[in-house]
Parts: sequence; structure tokens; C-alpha cells
Amino acid sequence: MNPTPQARETAAKSASSTVPPAMPEAPAATAPPFSDADGPVGENQERPSDHATPGTILFARFAYPPNSLGYCGPNDSKAVLQYTAAGYVDGGLAQLARGFSGAWPYLELIAGASGIGDPLDRRVVEAYWLGNPLLERIDMALFGNSLLERFRRRAGSSWGHLAEAIPVGAVPHHSFHVFGIYPWVGLLGGDRVETPLHVLDRCRIRWGQIVSVDGDRAVVLSRPLTWDGRQVGLGEVRPEDVTCALDRTALAEDFRPGDWVALHWDWVCDRLSRRQLANLRRYTLHQLDITNRRVAHPGPAAALA
Repeated sequence: MNPTPQARETAAKSASSTVPPAMPEAPAATAPPFSDADGPVGENQERPSDHATPGTILFARFAYPPNSLGYCGPNDSKAVLQYTAAGYVDGGLAQLARGFSGAWPYLELIAGASGIGDPLDRRVVEAYWLGNPLLERIDMALFGNSLLERFRRRAGSSWGHLAEAIPVGAVPHHSFHVFGIYPWVGLLGGDRVETPLHVLDRCRIRWGQIVSVDGDRAVVLSRPLTWDGRQVGLGEVRPEDVTCALDRTALAEDFRPGDWVALHWDWVCDRLSRRQLANLRRYTLHQLDITNRRVAHPGPAAALA
């Protein structure tokens, strides 16, 4: 339910003592115009099935790839994949979803701020992974207090750096978790074999266009994350070989050349409608603008320098 005016006032007073004052807002990043690398710009290409997938299944499609690598979520990635491929929803899948301690609190926050009773409502799940207008309803103080509760102890002396993003436009989108949380809570540390840039690139939800499909593999054109010594950005289009199924078991059905898709780690998670593609691009670029221009201590810079 939406918080009462009294609750909002109390939260705002509490947040004022924990969230640093807003920095002067930098000019918004000038996003390049849509190109073949960014998706269709003509007629709406939404398929009839775009709104038919239950929220729990949509969540699992994006949560499975890192879960299969042992990075987050319950220790039963096989069940997550089987549920997702079958499109079967029951209490077991919902319980598995609650085991994703990184994503689940964001879903609760978005649902509560939007007056939506179920954190696994499709609109809520889409807001977190891809972005949609629900993110604009999130009260800054409530968001800040949620992050304070979850990350202040873990971030330690870096909490102030993490919190800089809150008053300058951060929203509970997955890209914020990757670029705004990972660097400050040890998720880019030395216990991983991958480089920090690789982790940031693979863990963000990125968009691409399928060129070809061959069994369980696909070739996708996408834009990699780059680092120029000062800022993170998106590079030139290049092909990458990705997973679209495991022993013919896919997260979504019927990927075809020409489809615009969302990718997480090395998996194709789902097709993207034009609306979803535009939202994913918008909220990703918004977070990159915050990371590169609006905070005094950019997390990726601290990890990549």
C-alpha cells in the first residue's frame, strides 16, 4: 500500500540524517540517437505475448543466469530453469524467487510504493529488470532508508559514497544495483576470476539483436561496456556468442533472427518489445549518467582505476 502522509514525513526526516545532501545536478547525458544497435524506431513491434507472461516466470527468466553460476539466489538453479521453461507457476517458484536476496527487496519496495500487493506482479518485475514508469513513483526517502537498512553495514566506510546516488536521481532498477551497489559492497572483489569490467558488463541487463540461432547457441549483436580510464560507456556494436537454451531447454520460446532480446550474463532471457527496449535503454543510460556525471565518487571508477 502507499505510505500515509505521516509515514512519508517520518521517513523523510529519517533519511535526511542518513542520505547526503544533493550534489548540483549535472546536465543530462546526451544519448546518441537510436541506431540499428539500439532497436527499432518505426512501428510498434509488440507481440501479443508481451503482456501474457506471468510476473513470476518473467522474474525467473532474468534471475536464472547468475543463479546458474552460483552468484545469487537459492541453491537450486535447475528447478528455476525447469519452472521457467515449462511456464509453470506455483508456490514453489514463488518461494525460490524470495530466495534472491539481491533482487527481492527491490521488488517489495517497488510494489509497496505503487500500491501493488504482489512483488511478483508482472509490472513490478518488469520495472526492476527492464524499467517502466513505476520507478518514477518511488519516494527518495523510502528508497534511501531501504538501502540504508540493507547496505550500510556491508558498505562500511564507503556508505557515504554509495548514498550519493540517492538524491541525484537513482531508482531501484537493476542497473543501479550493478553500478551503484556492486562496487561498494565487495561484489567486484578479488574472489572472482572475472575482471570488474567483465562482471559489470555481464551482470547488467543489456539489449541486442539476434543474428542467428544454432541449437542451444545464438549470435547476437550488442554493445559492450567500455572503460576509458574515467567513465564507463557503451562501445561499438559487435557480435557475441550467447546461450539461448541448455539441452534444448530455453528460458523463453522461439527466438528468431531479427528479434531484439534482453541478455543477462551469457544467456538470452527474453524478447523485447519496442516499449521494453526503449525503457531498458532509457534507464540504463540514466544510471550511466548518474555514475559518470552526478556523483563525486563513481563506484566503477573506484573498482576499475
